[in-house]
Amino acid sequence: MEKQESDFELTEPGFLTLLVKHEPALRAYARSLVPDWDLVDEALQEASVTMWQKRSQLETADGFVPWARVILRFKCLRQLEKLRSRRPLLSHEMLERVAERIERRPVDELNECGQALHACLNQFSAEHRELLLAPHSSTYTVVDLAERREKSPNALYKLLGRLREQLADCVRLSMAGEVRQT
Repeated sequence: MEKQESDFELTEPGFLTLLVKHEPALRAYARSLVPDWDLVDEALQEASVTMWQKRSQLETADGFVPWARVILRFKCLRQLEKLRSRRPLLSHEMLERVAERIERRPVDELNECGQALHACLNQFSAEHRELLLAPHSSTYTVVDLAERREKSPNALYKLLGRLREQLADCVRLSMAGEVRQT
């Protein structure tokens, strides 16, 4: 006798399989909303716990990503509140627009983009990688790095602009199936 959709039950191994399979897409989605890697990790952790607690709401395995995104969106908004006192952020309305736009992108495309970004970042030196990630981290700011390296913030911002262009080119080429070394 075949199991009907209404009889769907998400076991622990099944949940973990879905979570691991779709984690890159969920991470990319969270990253599109939250400008800090540490807070993305926190949002994903909190969302994972909530997903496990609410797993009975999931009707099919195919519905996992949209269901998980809804939970993750709320966790991301919660993390953004932590940042509001430290730096300017997009309005809730703009964040909703970004979230909706990302939700329309196929999961495989987000996974591929995340993998390309990771591979391209690894092509940069540790120093350049640190600079590229500084604006998205709560650890260092570009001004902090400029002071540590005894350079002007303006010089570092110009370098950051060039590095971002190289990174974007690398990701575009990688997504198009070409390989480029920086």
